[in-house]
Amino acid sequence: MNNNKCLFNQLTSLVIALLVSVAPVFGQGGDIQEGKTLYISKCQSCHSGDMKSNSTGPALAGVQDRWEDRGKLFEWIRNNQKLIASGYPKAVEASKFSPTVMTTFPDLTDDQIESILAYVDAKASGKLDTPKDGGAGAAAGSGVSTQNDLMYGVVSLILALVALVLIYVNYNLQKAAREAEGVKSAPSLPIYRNKTYIAIVAIVLFIIGGYYITKAMINVNRQIDYQPKQPIFYSHKVHAGINQINCLYCHGNAWESKTAAIPSVNVCMNCHKTIQKYTGPELKDRHGNVVDGTREIQKLYEYAGFDPNNPNDWDPSKAKPIPWVKIHNLPDHVYFNHSQHVRVGNVQCQTCHGEITAMDEVAQFSELSMGWCVNCHRETKVNFNVDSATGNQFYSIYERFHNDIKAGKMDSVTVKDIGGLECQKCHY
Repeated sequence: MNNNKCLFNQLTSLVIALLVSVAPVFGQGGDIQEGKTLYISKCQSCHSGDMKSNSTGPALAGVQDRWEDRGKLFEWIRNNQKLIASGYPKAVEASKFSPTVMTTFPDLTDDQIESILAYVDAKASGKLDTPKDGGAGAAAGSGVSTQNDLMYGVVSLILALVALVLIYVNYNLQKAAREAEGVKSAPSLPIYRNKTYIAIVAIVLFIIGGYYITKAMINVNRQIDYQPKQPIFYSHKVHAGINQINCLYCHGNAWESKTAAIPSVNVCMNCHKTIQKYTGPELKDRHGNVVDGTREIQKLYEYAGFDPNNPNDWDPSKAKPIPWVKIHNLPDHVYFNHSQHVRVGNVQCQTCHGEITAMDEVAQFSELSMGWCVNCHRETKVNFNVDSATGNQFYSIYERFHNDIKAGKMDSVTVKDIGGLECQKCHY
């Protein structure tokens, strides 16, 4: 019994050590992946994606160091106008950066703000940057995204060890009790012949195998990070990022119709009839190869039938369409309307398409699955203030919700509340 007690103590110490080792995983000050999603959807329309350059709003690198009072920084993010009105010096100073009034985010929780700040710090420090060879940086990014899987794996291991310890203790207590009563124990069978062990192993393998097969099948036809080679190297980073061309200039259909549409050659030529040479920062493809920007413009001219030496002789009607490879694909039975989201819902392009202003070659950012869309409808609040000039007057028909808001029964209305989870909304 002393040997059994010693072994039990050793196993208990091992479990405690594992619990201590996993504690930091639970205690991290913000989920970087969640912070990235929140930053893209709420902050990036005014702040730069690299955190180091000024845009409509200031560069956010080192923002936590610039605010001595962390609580005041949280207040600023939630409602900057209220903090400015209180006369807090740092808020008054920050308000002078831009004449544009910063949007308020009263719905953000402390944990969400922590996640956004964690993402800002990680992005500014370069931890999330992909290196030229696509190696270590990519691995770091994937490590962030698999943090939860690692946490669940460690917890599952700890629970399995606890179960083994309890089984072992129970077996030895029963054996000791039988010996004390003079009951002869049955001879022990080898593990490979013990039906109980065989059944446990079979069940465990069935569960693990079923989990991974199900997960793999769920991800069939999901194209996260899908990045096909295009006929012309078109850099969204140069056009939408550096030159700040509005997305709707090229994808104007997104404002008025179901599809965003791909711009015609003539739209490209509105600028490149004049801009015939590339003079911006060095371009590189996803493999790290240098791209000749001027040569890519010449490819455009070949499709347009444009001779830069005789610009006045160009006939736009003779232009040939560029065979762009579609990246974001939805099943045929799914209905998605860009104008309903972009114009009515004020959803930023980055919410679904990711940090598009930092992409040279576009890759699919979101999984665009049913679960992903449903979760967005559950969380996204609609502009329900019909009394304001910017409020959506259509929502005036929802009298019950307006009465509940006035009575204090609810403080906001989400897409889910106005039928955003009904099957026929998205499926033909």
